[in-house]
Order: sequence, then C-alpha cells, then structure tokens
Amino acid sequence: MKVLGFGMKYWKKYLPWAIFSELLSFAVLTADLFMPQFSEMLIDYCIDENVPDTSGTFGFLLTGKYGEVHSFRLFFTLAIGLMSLLLFRCITVYIRNIMQQKQGLGLETDLRMAGYQKLMELDSAKISGYNTGELLQILQSDTIMFKEMFCHMIPYMIDGVFYAVVAVYFLWRINPALLWIPVIIAPFFTVELLRFRVKAKEKYKAIRDNNAKMSLTVQENVEAVRLVRSFTNEKLEEKKFDEVNDSLKHSHIEQIFLSSKFTVIFSIIKQIAYIGSIAVAAVLCIRGDLMVGYLVACTNYVLKIMDFLSLINNNLFQMQQQLVSGEKMKEFFECPIDIASGPKQVSKCRPVDIKIDHVSLDIGGVRVLNDITLDVPHGKKVGVVGGTGCGKSVLLESLARIHDVTEGQITLNGQNITEYDLESLRNQFAYVFQDVFLFSDTINSNIAYSEPFVNQQVIVNAARQAQAHGFITCLPDSYMTVVGEKGIGISGGQKQRVAIARALLKDAPVLILDDSTSALDVKTERKLLKEVEENCRDKTVIISAHRLSSVVDCDEIVYMKDGCIVERGSFKELMAKNGYFANVYRIQENAKRDAYEEEVM
Repeated sequence: MKVLGFGMKYWKKYLPWAIFSELLSFAVLTADLFMPQFSEMLIDYCIDENVPDTSGTFGFLLTGKYGEVHSFRLFFTLAIGLMSLLLFRCITVYIRNIMQQKQGLGLETDLRMAGYQKLMELDSAKISGYNTGELLQILQSDTIMFKEMFCHMIPYMIDGVFYAVVAVYFLWRINPALLWIPVIIAPFFTVELLRFRVKAKEKYKAIRDNNAKMSLTVQENVEAVRLVRSFTNEKLEEKKFDEVNDSLKHSHIEQIFLSSKFTVIFSIIKQIAYIGSIAVAAVLCIRGDLMVGYLVACTNYVLKIMDFLSLINNNLFQMQQQLVSGEKMKEFFECPIDIASGPKQVSKCRPVDIKIDHVSLDIGGVRVLNDITLDVPHGKKVGVVGGTGCGKSVLLESLARIHDVTEGQITLNGQNITEYDLESLRNQFAYVFQDVFLFSDTINSNIAYSEPFVNQQVIVNAARQAQAHGFITCLPDSYMTVVGEKGIGISGGQKQRVAIARALLKDAPVLILDDSTSALDVKTERKLLKEVEENCRDKTVIISAHRLSSVVDCDEIVYMKDGCIVERGSFKELMAKNGYFANVYRIQENAKRDAYEEEVM
C-alpha cells in the first residue's frame, strides 16, 4: 500500500481524466454485457416462436411495435440494435485507449523528470551508493513499468470487478441456479492467486536485479573498451558478460515456467466453469425452466466472468513486477537529501570573500579534512598542493557544498554557505575538475555550456585564453567538431583546455582549477596560467596541482598532508622554510632538468 500511495502523489493530477476513462470503460463493458441478451432474443424470438417476455432490459422491442415474433422485421430490429452496440463499443474503446495512453505518457514523463531532479539534488556520497546500471534501471525501465500499473493494470482490474458483479446480477435475474458454478470455482481462484503472487514477486525482483547488472556491465565495457583492448582482456570481459547474460536469461526462464504453470492452472479452472455452466443451463432447458436462447446468454456470461477473473489474476500476477519497480523508485525518491538549499541569495554586487574556519570533514567514517583554516579574500590567488589523497579536491569541492563539512564552517561574505540557496552559491564558482568531462556534442556547445546562446566571439576568446583555439581550428569542423562521449576523439590535454575555456566563459567571481593542467606540457601550461593571471585580475583564483611549478606565482600556497595544512606562505617563504614544499619542488625541478638533458643528448 505504501508503494501505491507513493505513486498516487504523481497520478493524482491525472485522476479526473482517469475517472472519465474508467466511466468510458464501464460504458464499453455495459454494451458488452447487453450483447448476449440480443443473441438470446434472436434465438428465442426470431428462430423459435416463444411467448414474448417484455420484463427484460430490452423487452420493449418485443411488444410488436418493432416486429412480431418470428418475423424478419424483428430480426432486423435486433440486428440493428446489436450492430449499434458493437459500433458504440468500438468508438468508445478507441477514445478510452487514446486517453489512457496520454495519461500514461504524462505520468511516465513526470516520474522520469522527478527522478532526474532527485538525482541532481543528491550529494556525491548518496549517488555513489547506486551503480550506474541501477540508476539507469530506475530512471528508465522502472519508470515505464510503474506507470503501467496506474494507467493499465489497476483500471483493467476495476473493469474486471465491474463486469463480474454486473454479469452475476444478470445471471441471478435469469436463474439463480446458474451462480452455483462461479461460487464453487471462486475459492480455487483465490487460493491459486495468493500462492502464485508471492512467487511472482520473487521472480520479477530477480529479473530486475539482473537487468540492472546487465546495464552496468554494458556501460562499463563501452567506457573501458580502449583499456580492455590495451590489456588484450577481451576474453575475460566476454566471460563476465556471458555470466551476467546467462543469469538474466535464467531468471526470465524461471519466470516463464511460473507464468506458464499459472496460465495452465487458471485455464483448467476456467474451462471447468464453462463446461459446468453449459451442463447446468442444459439441465434447466431440458426441465423447461430456461429457454434455449438463455442457455447461450448464460454460458456467455459465465465465460466472460471467468475471463475477467482471469484478467484480474493475470494483472495481479504482473503487478508484482511493477510493485518491485515501484519499491525501488520509492526508495530512491525518498533517499534523504543531506545537502539542502538555504533561503538566502548571494549578493551579485559584492565581491566574494571566502573564509574556511576550523573545518573538518568525515566521509564514510574516515576523516578527510582535519581542522583547516584559510582566508581567501576577493582577488587573492591561492595554490593548494600536496600528495595524492591529501584532501585537496575535497576541500575545493566543499566550497560549493558538493560535500558538507562536519565540523567548523565555511563562510562567504561572512555568511555560512549552508544558509545560501545552492544555485546562487554555486554560480559564484567556475570549476575545472580533476576528472574532465565533455558532453557528446560540439566543442562549441561544450565551451558555451553555461551560456548556450553567447556570441561566438566570446567562445573564441575563452578558447584563446585556455590555449585551445589553435588545436580547435585544426580539427575537421573547427568549433563545430563533435567530440565523443566524455571527450573521446581528442587528447587528455585538449580536453583539459576545452574544460578550462568552459570555466573561463562562465565568468564567475571564483575560478577553481583542480589539477586541471596535469596533461599539459610545461610550455603550454605557463602560457595558460599567464592568460588566466592577466584576464582574471578581478577574480579569486584557486589552483590545486601536483606539479608545484603551477602555483609559484600564487599569493599564498598551502601544502596539505593527511587532510591537514602543514605549511603555508608565499613561494619564497616556503622555499626558505626548506620543508615539505621545498623538498618536493626541488625533486620535481631536478627531474625536469634531467629529462631535458637526456632529450638534448
């Protein structure tokens, strides 16, 4: 019931139209219920010559006004009535189906959009709890499956209940004895349904889990295709893929066996009900308690009742799959948001002053940052260096609340950043992350990501500053060259320069370069950093790097180790201290000098 309540939050906006669609379904089913009565009248009063019974629903047709018993006029009247019901049924079904499909597509779109928004709201730690295959399953297959329950399964079950109740009423009016067979059969239906429902849920859960594993396996192999080839590990990946593929196949086969068994058992029960109804109706006809036409109508009603009971059972069987999808979606949608947006806006007319005050951060029970204090007034250029895993990237990401600190506070213009609206806060920063990502789009679109309709010259200027204009103009379609997913098709250094151009074009008050020049040669890096210095004099620039030469011109350099700042000062001050920074800097410079000498020799 909790899953249904979760779905109703999104379905309720379509509820008025859903109710109207259901009323159309009732009209269709009512027309379908009247058809056996026309068949009965054709047999009893057009073929046979029985005394007219004018008490029935369509008894007014037997008064003689529309034709005498056993006449062609009555036959044509009844035939026209039957054809009218058929025509009404076809038109109404057409309208109902279109309405249901539109409602279903609307719900599917809303669920997918809500899922995407939830994905954007969750922090990195929460997202990392889901693999890519699981997320794709939730946003794609689960969304489609779950909406089917509301726009098809539940309405069809309501249809089945409506038809069964009205058909039972008609049977009771004809002869109560005809109800014995449905009453006797109903408990068997219920017992078998409950037994199969539990098993079906288990099978569908296994199918869904295997589908998620398959999506993850395919996604990883697409992304890692060059790595697999370079290690000549195609056979290993094929084996892994075959294992996942076989597991998916077997889970489907198990479901097919269960479904087939389910279908056979319910078909047997349905046929027993049908044959039993014919036998009871035949006995009543022989005894003179029932006309032959009623035998046809009654067996038709019983068969329809069993068909709709089977429909209800089949839908309940299939709903187990949809409930599994709904449970997964509910779990994802209700995942708590740790990084909540604040009420305040960052003032656009004020310079951005950042203060990191005794900040510590734990991720997964591990202390990543420990008692960090740093002042970054507007316009200051800060370098953050240290060994791998020292916490540089986490510290920089915390400024825009990609992570929330667990102790201390980060303030922007004297206000704790947790009190700012997330969009307003993050608009103050232009990031170039260590792991560069380019969309599968043109270079033009990638650079203009923050301002899609910006003037072309602005894009070119940003590329020039990032030292990217030269290589871009040499590409087949220049700025309109389409790069592959994640930037496949251009080198690592070229991707970094495009990403830096994207950040420069954003023109945010704070520019953060997180080890974003690691793939560039020293000469290109110097040109790029010189352009950044000249064009960002009125901005705060924070540079994180493993190559210490990248930060020598910074106003202040902090050296981090094990999540702590162990040294700080200008380049000259740190070299004079002869500590961590000075030792690593000399090692790197000596290595560069040795490499240059080897190249010359």
